[in-house]
Amino acid sequence: QGQLVESGGGLVQAGGSLRISCAASGRTFSRYAMGWFRQAPGKEREFAAGVSYSGANTRYADSVKGRFTISRDNTQNTVFLQMNSLKSEDTAVYYCAMSRYGAVQPFTPDQWGQGTQVTVSS
Repeated sequence: QGQLVESGGGLVQAGGSLRISCAASGRTFSRYAMGWFRQAPGKEREFAAGVSYSGANTRYADSVKGRFTISRDNTQNTVFLQMNSLKSEDTAVYYCAMSRYGAVQPFTPDQWGQGTQVTVSS
């Protein structure tokens, strides 16, 4: 089935930046769309950003559009989420996900990472 391992989470001040990463193993990474979801305390997990198998197409939730950038390196089997202009409401556990398909929409999660905590202090 493979494994997804996130890294790079931490504590950052509001207005700051952070980049989180997700390393994939066990499946042919370059065939599948990848995405980032997040879950804040007491809330449901929500889609934040997705990128197609080739990296050519991306999709963002309205709440992060213009501030977050998703990218991938198929030579390193890694997907990144660059987060700028962070707000306190971005505080959440961020989960990496591999889609069942190559296209970014619809994004159908088929595999999840364990999550990385991002905390934005105001």
